[in-house]
Amino acid sequence: MVGSNFGIIYHPSAGGGSSGQTNTGSGTASGVGGGNSFNAIASTDRTAPASHLSDFMLQLEDYTPLLPDAVTSHYLNMGGFHADDKRIVRLISIATQKFMSDIIDDALQHSKARTHMQNSSTPGGSKAKDRKFTLTMEDLQPALADYGINVRKMDYSQ
Repeated sequence: MVGSNFGIIYHPSAGGGSSGQTNTGSGTASGVGGGNSFNAIASTDRTAPASHLSDFMLQLEDYTPLLPDAVTSHYLNMGGFHADDKRIVRLISIATQKFMSDIIDDALQHSKARTHMQNSSTPGGSKAKDRKFTLTMEDLQPALADYGINVRKMDYSQ
């Protein structure tokens, strides 16, 4: 998948979350493990999301998404959203990139399933592992339908 983590690096020293450290409340409310240990854990849990957010916002300044800032700003302005902070524009660019990546990945899965069904019905079907896939409307249509986007072919008879 293209850009699965989008270049965002989580530091284990930031505490909590993905490093496997979970605070189960080792200090008890009855005061058996030292009275202040429960409060120290609770205060660490409150500041951890704020530190993750500030680290993420700092990383946004260095990261260049696939969609240029000018393109994202143009479409945001057309929609009536004016952002002066380029980090907000980049955050929206990353969300758009993730959305598009998910749709394309779903379309690839539909294409693989479709070609697998075609190859299994054909005697002596192609078993090439390095097969190249082409994005077609036949594969993109059900992938977009999963996200609530309906796409239809135009009638050329009119």
